Amino acid sequence: MSLAFCGSDNNSSAYKVNHGVLNNGCFVDALNVVPHVFLLFITFPILFIGWGSQSSKVHIHHSTWLHFPGHNLRWILTFVLLFVLVCEIAEGIVSDGFSKSRHLHLYMPPGMAFLAAITSIIYYHNIETSNFPKLLIALLFYWTLAFITKTIKFVKFCDNNVGFLQLRFCLTGLLVVLYGMLLLVEINVIRVRRYVFFKKPKEVKPPEDLQDLGVRFLQPFVNLLSKGTYWWMNTFIKTAHKKPIDLKAIGKLPIAMRALTNYMCLNEAFKAQKSKNTPYPQGSKSIWRALCYAFGRPLVLSSTFRILADMLGFAGPLCISGIVHHVGKENRTIYPQIIVGVLLLYYLLGISALIGAAVIIVLAPVQYFVATKLSQAQRSTLEYSNERLKKTNEMLRGIKLLKLYAWEHIFHSNVEETRQKEMTSLKAFALYTSISIFMNAAIPIAAVLITFVVHAHLFDNADFSPSVAFASISLFHILVTPLFLLSSVVRSTVKALVSVQKLGEFLSSEEIGEEHEKCSESSSKGNQSKYQAVPLKVVNRKRPAREDWNNYNSPLRRPVSATEADDFCVKVTNGFFTWTPEGSPTLSNIDIRIPQGQLTMIVGQVGCGKSSLLLGILGEMQKVSGSVIWNSSIPDSETGEDVSPDTETAVDIDIRKRGSVAYASQKPWLLNATVEENIIFDSPFNTQRYKAVIDACSLQPDIDILPHGDQTQIGERGINLSGGQRQRISVARALYQQTNVVFLDDPFSALDIHLSDHLMQEGILNMLRDDKRTVVLVTHKLQYLPHADWIIAMKDGTIQREGTLKDIQKSESELFEHWKTLMNRQDQELEKEILVERKTVFDMKNNQKTTYFQESLQDDEDDEDETPESEDDDNLSSVLHQRAKMPWRACGKYLSSAGFLLLPLLVLSQLLKHSVMVSIDYWLAQWTSAAIGSKERNCSICEESKFEHAFYIRIFSILCCLGIILCLVTSIAVEWTGLKVAKKLHSVLLNKIILAPMRFFETTPLGSILNRFSADCNTIDQHIPATLECLSRSTLLCLSALAMISYVTPVFLIALVPLAVMCYFIQKYFRVASRDLQQLDDSTQLPLLSHFSETVEGLTTIRAFRYESRFKQKLLEYTDSNNIASLFLTAANRWLEVRMEYIGACVVLIAAVASITNSLYSKLPSGLVGLGLTYALMVSNYLNWMVRNLADMELQLGAVKRLNGFIKTEAENYEGLLSPAQIPPKWPDQGEIQIQNLSVRYDSTLKPVLKHVSAHISPGQKIGICGRTGSGKSSFSLAFFRMVDTFEGRIIIDGIDIAKLPLQTLRSRLSIILQDPILFSGTIRFNLDPEKKCTDSTLWEALEIAQLKHVVKALPGGLDAIVTEGGENFSQGQRQLFCLARAFVRKTSIFIMDEATASIDMATENILQKVVMTAFADRTVVTIAHRVHTILNADMVIVMKRGVILEYDKPEVLLEKEDSVFASFVQADK
Repeated sequence: MSLAFCGSDNNSSAYKVNHGVLNNGCFVDALNVVPHVFLLFITFPILFIGWGSQSSKVHIHHSTWLHFPGHNLRWILTFVLLFVLVCEIAEGIVSDGFSKSRHLHLYMPPGMAFLAAITSIIYYHNIETSNFPKLLIALLFYWTLAFITKTIKFVKFCDNNVGFLQLRFCLTGLLVVLYGMLLLVEINVIRVRRYVFFKKPKEVKPPEDLQDLGVRFLQPFVNLLSKGTYWWMNTFIKTAHKKPIDLKAIGKLPIAMRALTNYMCLNEAFKAQKSKNTPYPQGSKSIWRALCYAFGRPLVLSSTFRILADMLGFAGPLCISGIVHHVGKENRTIYPQIIVGVLLLYYLLGISALIGAAVIIVLAPVQYFVATKLSQAQRSTLEYSNERLKKTNEMLRGIKLLKLYAWEHIFHSNVEETRQKEMTSLKAFALYTSISIFMNAAIPIAAVLITFVVHAHLFDNADFSPSVAFASISLFHILVTPLFLLSSVVRSTVKALVSVQKLGEFLSSEEIGEEHEKCSESSSKGNQSKYQAVPLKVVNRKRPAREDWNNYNSPLRRPVSATEADDFCVKVTNGFFTWTPEGSPTLSNIDIRIPQGQLTMIVGQVGCGKSSLLLGILGEMQKVSGSVIWNSSIPDSETGEDVSPDTETAVDIDIRKRGSVAYASQKPWLLNATVEENIIFDSPFNTQRYKAVIDACSLQPDIDILPHGDQTQIGERGINLSGGQRQRISVARALYQQTNVVFLDDPFSALDIHLSDHLMQEGILNMLRDDKRTVVLVTHKLQYLPHADWIIAMKDGTIQREGTLKDIQKSESELFEHWKTLMNRQDQELEKEILVERKTVFDMKNNQKTTYFQESLQDDEDDEDETPESEDDDNLSSVLHQRAKMPWRACGKYLSSAGFLLLPLLVLSQLLKHSVMVSIDYWLAQWTSAAIGSKERNCSICEESKFEHAFYIRIFSILCCLGIILCLVTSIAVEWTGLKVAKKLHSVLLNKIILAPMRFFETTPLGSILNRFSADCNTIDQHIPATLECLSRSTLLCLSALAMISYVTPVFLIALVPLAVMCYFIQKYFRVASRDLQQLDDSTQLPLLSHFSETVEGLTTIRAFRYESRFKQKLLEYTDSNNIASLFLTAANRWLEVRMEYIGACVVLIAAVASITNSLYSKLPSGLVGLGLTYALMVSNYLNWMVRNLADMELQLGAVKRLNGFIKTEAENYEGLLSPAQIPPKWPDQGEIQIQNLSVRYDSTLKPVLKHVSAHISPGQKIGICGRTGSGKSSFSLAFFRMVDTFEGRIIIDGIDIAKLPLQTLRSRLSIILQDPILFSGTIRFNLDPEKKCTDSTLWEALEIAQLKHVVKALPGGLDAIVTEGGENFSQGQRQLFCLARAFVRKTSIFIMDEATASIDMATENILQKVVMTAFADRTVVTIAHRVHTILNADMVIVMKRGVILEYDKPEVLLEKEDSVFASFVQADK
């Protein structure tokens, strides 16, 4: 057949121009080719020669992307143009098919236009990315020519009476409109950018985001095609497969998406709502309005696109239905989908469809009920989970105490009891989840069964063709999907409502108000900080004037004169303060003033309100009445410059109500950051000052032993530091700051006498007081009172006395004498103290170095153990292999935990279920094919015989009922498996952790252990079962679909191979990127939550420092880091979804073409055609969910892997060589201890901490143990409980070697009090006697001995009064007293006190020492001394050094020796 542009028909009028060339249709078509040829001719050299030859020089970086005006509209119009041109080409080809010769003019011009349109958008994209708009002049000419030529053609159609009834006329009209609009877009670019026809073109820079190369989330900036296909993610996904994704790889968030931008937007909206309503709008309505105002527009836009996408979802079923109907029919979000679905079903099946749809709609309330119950069960589970985590957290934080007291089983039972409640709630959650899964799978089967059975019975002559049947099945599935999602929608809605309600309550609550300040006219430039660091040197404790307690006549360093009476820092007048509005005042009648630039000390007994007074002054307590006035003339906290009221602006006066106060709380608050960052606390770094602070706090030796020095991350709450180290870092932070006011709350509580003296002299006196800083010091160390310029004595929440020490000596002689007696200090020993200190400082430093060296060896060995792992990490190929590999071992561990009964049931039920589901569809294909075949035969022989549906209905009904039953079985099997695995893994983990040796807890961060019990257990409890069900379902559905398509059209197997290869590589790349991004999402969420938790915990310190804005900024930064990871994860999911849709579209196309071909040439039954196309239409969805669930499962199995790692932890050897019958019931009844050549270490890989120690302790003796830090005192006490590894020697108690005893027996027969007080949430009774062995009288006796009886009696409930978590409702000293009472309750014959009186005042300590000596007169008491004077009354004293006993004798004997180390300790403690 010949080819010609205008055709080669004889007598054709295509070449006649008698009536003018423009009236010749072929000429007009040829004219329409000219613009397209022009564009191709102009742009190809620029695209392929210009950009191609200089690609290395003119490489377009994303930072230069700049969208021209009308960017999105141009892309949309171009896409529409391409679609219309395809339609025009198809129309031309179809029209040409009716003539004998080929007329190229019918489809060649639109073909050229199609190429030109593609070229135009490529050309435009390159010009835009290079920001060179002058080259757009070519497109301006092109759109002009195209518009003119197409308009000529449209006008000629009108002249020749070609109207709307002809497709060609409509297409031409659309093209005229499209070319005209594109021309207007081009003119608009010229108008805005002025790149041509104007003298001064407008210079436009790229968006600020893209000028920052750190922004790598490009979705807002790329063109519309890349946005729709996530093409820009290709490079990122490929890179992710080559190397792990980190925060640097994902970069920063675009400015419009950052937390600060959205915070400002929402804050503005919320303020607008506040201005409309009351100052504090009640309820959640204001928040909802603010959210709608701030983010309503994008939400409406996205919802609109979602609805449009749902509507387009109906196109697939209808198109396939048409195909099946043509060959001899098949069919394939929430309220619009339901309405449209029901209408289409009615169109196909009539009244029968309404009956089937009614089944789905009637069951919708049931699903709603199930979803509501599911949400309630989830909330209940969350509550029990939080309670379990709280108990687990307490258990882990007090694990040392639990082991020492042999209380593991009690707390194990407590956690297991809460876990049982959680499991009960989880069972309800699993039940409703299985019902939801069952209904999702069973409702379509039931609806189809009822619909087709009714349709077959009611309508004898109804259309029961495959096109109707399979279109209906697809529509039923579309109806079920939104109804199934109703459950998750309800859950999300409930969560949102509850969250917004809580936010509403919180945001509507009152905030801490600022106190009014006293605006003084005076200036204090003379008091500004002029600190200069001095070279480090040995402390000289000798004072210029001797401090005499018996005859205290010497004047203070800076006596307060009458002229300085108003020179105060802060003044409280008639102050009443409380913690709760409804409670009685904690502090009453507070009338005090803090002198400016002087040292003020606050003293008093435990619980008298010293810490509360500081917090009341800082504004942390609720002020009932009175006033707190700050002097506004205090120098600026950062610069040291005064800000006088005359020079302050209105803003300054508003902000500077109280300046920054360097505050060190009684309970140290540390950041999860480096030591340096904790000390500097966001202040400018000054090397000299930093070194001076380190020296003043004696931190250098501690820093030297840390793995990375002061750059070591100290962990959450300083978890890897001792109490003393945490305390000193907290104080160092206060010392380092340049603030003019410093509040120190009991900074010496966890320090020994040497560290306390050094801190007092070098830190508080030299760095603060001598620098004329205002210092407020709360302390129990009364020996430092002579240094105070001002003293405030407190008692029972009131001020007992205020004044100088000289004033108190004169007016309150009894109080003064009481203080002097407590200290028992003599004048003549002061000079000797200096000599002793000089003598011992060298030994102390040597001893510290030895200890630090030992611990550093331990760290080195730990590092060596990790070396092979780091070497493996360096091997990139090994890492990439591991990242791409599925954790099959963890999967096996999870499934094997289900047991050998559930696992086969799970697998078989899934296989049977999907086999039955395929059988149902296959039988329906056979039924409909038989029905339509019977109808055609009857028509051919002109008979009217009724087709018998009964046989097919019976088989169809049996298969559907079997499918429904199997749906129930599989849903229950999956959830049952999940429950059993969750219960077993948590139980095993808890057993292993609680029985693990103490070394495990010392080397494993608490946060890591808690994560196993929280995040990982939650993943195993709730997420893995659902993911497992989804993964198995989507995988089997996908395989079923592909198998059925291959069965219907075997030729599909040829195309399946490349599609499978594509799918494999897509999932391989996606899994790696998805896992990394998910882990990054989780890892960035942890710092966010941790920082928020730290901020809440340290609010007092943060607000004292006036660092609120800094912490808010950090919170926003952490939020951005988490959001960028979450956005990339979402983008990766969309990237996968688009590609799976492409593969699915290919499957549908191949299946449709193959089915049509087979049907036409091989007489393939139309029922099978419908079946194959139905499955083909669902493949993309199944593929997408299969890959995503595979990635989710891979990530979630990481929780199983991590749990398994902890489960492998070896437990302590609780078994003993002696049976219970061989151990006397009252052992040890005497309390005799023989230590024979004892050597212990903390681990078999570490150096010994005790070396060949031998001692004999007679029954009832009181033994005191003292020594420098790291001398082995605490290790000595732990050896009695076998908490350390005894590798040589033995300890014999009452004739029994403790190594032969079961651990439970040994530890339950001894008592110990630790330095750090530990209380558990519950009641006072539980904290004293968790084993419930003692009577109330015994408990009251113990409380009376511990000086707590009056405190407990005053509490509501007495012994049953509530103790909050960590005992936070009691002071530090009271908590230690409760620990003492707890030890007294046990009444064992051996009692060990490990620096137990460090946190209590001197008076209480002296009373307790007397009680110990009297109440335990017949018991053996071993006291590890924090204050050496507490063991002066001991029978024997052991002095330790570097793990060996240096001295062992009676204290009076040791004191008489001139060279005695013990004597030097006593002198230093004076």
